[in-house]
Amino acid sequence: MGSTFEIIAYAPDKQTAKRGMDAAFARIEQLNQVFSDYESDSEACRLSHAAPMPQAVPVSAEMCAVLDYSIQLSRQTDGAFDVTVGPVSRLWRRARRQRQLPAPERLRETLASVGYRHLELDAAGRKARLAAAGMRLDFGAVAVGFAVDEALAVLKLHGLTRVLVNGSGDLALGEAPPGETGWRIGVAPLEPNQPPSRFLRLAHCGVSTSGDAWQYVEIDGCRYSHIVDPRTGIGLTQRSSVTVIAPNGMAADGLATAASVLGAEKGLALIERTCGAACLMVLVEDDKPRLHKSRDWKKHEVGGSLPPN
Repeated sequence: MGSTFEIIAYAPDKQTAKRGMDAAFARIEQLNQVFSDYESDSEACRLSHAAPMPQAVPVSAEMCAVLDYSIQLSRQTDGAFDVTVGPVSRLWRRARRQRQLPAPERLRETLASVGYRHLELDAAGRKARLAAAGMRLDFGAVAVGFAVDEALAVLKLHGLTRVLVNGSGDLALGEAPPGETGWRIGVAPLEPNQPPSRFLRLAHCGVSTSGDAWQYVEIDGCRYSHIVDPRTGIGLTQRSSVTVIAPNGMAADGLATAASVLGAEKGLALIERTCGAACLMVLVEDDKPRLHKSRDWKKHEVGGSLPPN
């Protein structure tokens, strides 16, 4: 899935830790074969290559669960989050490599293949259909969150409950470390290679940060994020770092991307409507970082702050 995974666990002995971690990493590898678009034989790639489908086809339980959540989030955001953004994502990967904007006519053609309304899911029957030509699924904003949740569940089955699973910054947290009220989590800063200045104390939840600190391209004096608005096909141009706390990793992962695309007002409104979610958005406005927080964010912070604007 293009991510690096790390597990921190407190265990009674080395053998218990090894069994649990081996099983958790094996589960992550299984999910890589389901969701990765870097693996040509993954389930996601096979589904994409079959579009347009004359009829729905069977999908795995994992694929069904993630598609179901993705469609729900797409409906809640009116398409600001969209797992069918794959055709446009590929255009922008090429744009970042070549440092050249996608051709307008090519972008228009590609957008015709994007749209969650062209994705049909029979969750009860575990079948899916990609109805439009050229559709391509992109799970970059949700699959890693699902994977850390699944790894956490496997670790619990092996008796490891005081655990943290990290998939390139997408976190699933179990019980707190011994003697602590929660895991101390640093909030990713706006600038790369800088230490965090804000910290959270958390347990039994997911955390994810979306932003353009590492992945962006500057073309003709404009900075474009790797995060693409599925409705326009254009990479976000406002610099941002959006951190979301949610009941699980998949929700945190998806909500962080959705809030990034929606912006401060609509993004925070989405978080406020989501039970158990909290959010900090740092947006560059008039060349200065501005903070936007959901109502419940403060109760998770344990110290540190950004310099005054």
